[in-house]
Amino acid sequence: MNLVEELRWRGMLQDIMPGTEELLNKEMVSGYIGFDPTSDSLHIGSLVPILLLVHLQRAGHKPFALVGGATGMIGDPSFKSEERNLLSEEALQHNLEGIKKQLSKFLDFSSDAPNKAEMVNNYDWFKDFSFLNFIRDVGKHITVNYMMSKDSVRKRLEGNNGMSFTEFTYQLIQGYDFYWLYQNKNCKLQMGGSDQWGNIVTGTEIIRRKAGGEAFAFTCPLLTKADGGKFGKTEKGNVWLDPEKTSPYQFYQFWLNASDEDATKWIKIFTLLPKEEIDQLIANHAAAPHARALQKKLAEEITCFVHSREDYEFAVKASEILFGNASTEALASLNEKQLLQVMEGVPTAEIKRSQIVAGYDLISLLADTGVTPSKGESKKLLAAGGVAINKEKIAPEKITVGTADLLQNKYLLLQKGKKNYFLVRVTE
Repeated sequence: MNLVEELRWRGMLQDIMPGTEELLNKEMVSGYIGFDPTSDSLHIGSLVPILLLVHLQRAGHKPFALVGGATGMIGDPSFKSEERNLLSEEALQHNLEGIKKQLSKFLDFSSDAPNKAEMVNNYDWFKDFSFLNFIRDVGKHITVNYMMSKDSVRKRLEGNNGMSFTEFTYQLIQGYDFYWLYQNKNCKLQMGGSDQWGNIVTGTEIIRRKAGGEAFAFTCPLLTKADGGKFGKTEKGNVWLDPEKTSPYQFYQFWLNASDEDATKWIKIFTLLPKEEIDQLIANHAAAPHARALQKKLAEEITCFVHSREDYEFAVKASEILFGNASTEALASLNEKQLLQVMEGVPTAEIKRSQIVAGYDLISLLADTGVTPSKGESKKLLAAGGVAINKEKIAPEKITVGTADLLQNKYLLLQKGKKNYFLVRVTE
């Protein structure tokens, strides 16, 4: 199956310009996608455009990743309700370096292959482009009527906040990016999310009017979750690709917790597994949905793709510690960083080392750290065998907790019942 057929069955194709499929079947095509440098890390919403470039390269074509150092100073208004804050040149440069490092993990930038990926920054061709030259060389080719006919512009103008002239010119700047790449890199294809269709078409129009050339485009659908929630968002915010912003364990959990409907859709989009294997996975899942085999495979593939096999194996181990029957030894084998990753979001409390050195009364400890509302409730819970320390059930006759019970000589993991955890940190 060719590239367009591959993307279509994966659910990654929405709009496509006539002639695009024929061009891709005829020759090695250079195509690009733009990335917005509003942070020094991409998030999982960026995985779809990343994977479009991956599929493009795997099909023998040449991918360009355009990092918008210039457009990042303006902000894309497409289907946004209000103007965003502009970034300084220093902040943008910091973000660009982080994004370059991440993209290099997914695309081949370094081989001698004719279709090796390239990274470009539109600041390089805009930094010396004067305003007068821009409106003379670019602005005259596109009418205001044409620009205002775009849905992304019209919806903003109909809203309460309007649109600044800065944002209004965004489609001309993005359109010129396509023109510059067409002229200087023989780039004939632009890809992006469906919200970018208007900006992309403006680029093909500038190429037609200014260079007499023909350019092509396709877009992918914008992802939504089955429950109506925004894709890539959790209660804690964005799910980032940077392990320092979103730990590999939390990243893994996001995919593992996908609904059946979302997992069926996402396994096609976010993995490179072949159609036959995916069809079999979906069939197996339909026969035994309680086993969640689809979610487990999705989480495995995407965690290994973005992070590593080692990170995936740790995430599985961490899940077993929190939600399975992992031993005290498994918990004790974690280093401090791993322990804090696993316990992210767990209620925490602090006690003084002097309290535990002398032996902390367990009944008082449970009440003082909020595991129970009172000492009376602590007694009842202990008598019922409902307390575990560091994954080990506590016998009712245990009276105190000491330094020998600490993990990393600093932490206690208290557990009430099966799923209620409390992490206690010992301070000096």
